[in-house]
Amino acid sequence: MNFTLFDRKFMSRAFSLAKRGQGSTSPNPMVGAVIAKNNKIISEGWHRQYGGRHAEREALDAALAAGKSIKGAAMYCTLEPCCFKDADKNQPPCTDAIIKSGIKQLIIANIDPNPKVFGKGLLQLERAGIKIKSGLFAERGEQLNEGYFTYQRLGRPFVRLKIAQSIDGRIATAEGDSRWITGEDARRLVHRMRSRHDAVFVGRGTALADDPELTVRLVRGNNPLRIVLDSALSLPLSARLFSLPDKEKTIVICSANADPSKIAALQSRGIQIIPLEDSFSLQAVLKVLAEKGIRSILVEGGAAVFTSFLREGLWDHLSVFIAPIVIGEGISALGDLGVRAISDALRLCNVSIKRIGNQVLVEGNKIAGSREEKCLQE
Repeated sequence: MNFTLFDRKFMSRAFSLAKRGQGSTSPNPMVGAVIAKNNKIISEGWHRQYGGRHAEREALDAALAAGKSIKGAAMYCTLEPCCFKDADKNQPPCTDAIIKSGIKQLIIANIDPNPKVFGKGLLQLERAGIKIKSGLFAERGEQLNEGYFTYQRLGRPFVRLKIAQSIDGRIATAEGDSRWITGEDARRLVHRMRSRHDAVFVGRGTALADDPELTVRLVRGNNPLRIVLDSALSLPLSARLFSLPDKEKTIVICSANADPSKIAALQSRGIQIIPLEDSFSLQAVLKVLAEKGIRSILVEGGAAVFTSFLREGLWDHLSVFIAPIVIGEGISALGDLGVRAISDALRLCNVSIKRIGNQVLVEGNKIAGSREEKCLQE
């Protein structure tokens, strides 16, 4: 479609507004909206928090409150407006309000992948005589709501693997010492990553060896949920994860056969316990996390956990911090992935390489058409 300079300017503003909802809207997507008339913005809105008004209604209400005429105006929205009612849906359909408002043109970035919407909202608006243009900054929209889009398409959270390693691929010494492989600049960026995800995820080994807090301290931002995979509930009650002020944000996933007295002791402290009955597979873990409304997780270790996510194809983005140190014999970042030929190696797309202080950050996405996606399609 042909988009004007004004289209690009106003949609860019809508994305800036959408980002203000970061950390507050999940499991809903972040959405921003701008209403413009005669190539001037007359009102704005964004989805501020889960359960609150949607961006479109915020923009419409703001225009009315300011006494601005909406009739004949254009609305720029980062995501297709919702068009359905549901028992567990907190807000009415935005399409109804847009149609009643007198808006004559709608420009969006992305079609909503939620099957309850997925083009139906646009169809309703078109039938009401509203001109539709879609696809403006679509890739930007995908990145903004990577967790929401992944859940709607694959039924699981968006998974980002974060590895901090030496030049020779070690995440710790042979004795298990890993503090600190990377410098403060890199750790600050990791804390920013934490604040942008619904949850941080580690295995029992990492929680035991590092005794981490998994909180946001080096930057301003919200603390994510903290998830530990500990099948036998072998972590000691003295672990820092069990003593933080917001204990309710710590979740332990264990086997249904774990010690009932240990489960009771943790629950009495406010820790959330998720016992898995049938399967302790990563697919089962991600499924139960998705059911709890978790749309994105940052996986921070350890080697066995990284290896499992990669081997099973249950990942979306890989971030590897490489520090200019050599450890020699130690704990490798990854175990056996089953790769026997270079042609079978896992490859990344949309790769970026950045310098962070005296370290290097290499990032990339999983290539579409993975084993996981093929299985889901079948």
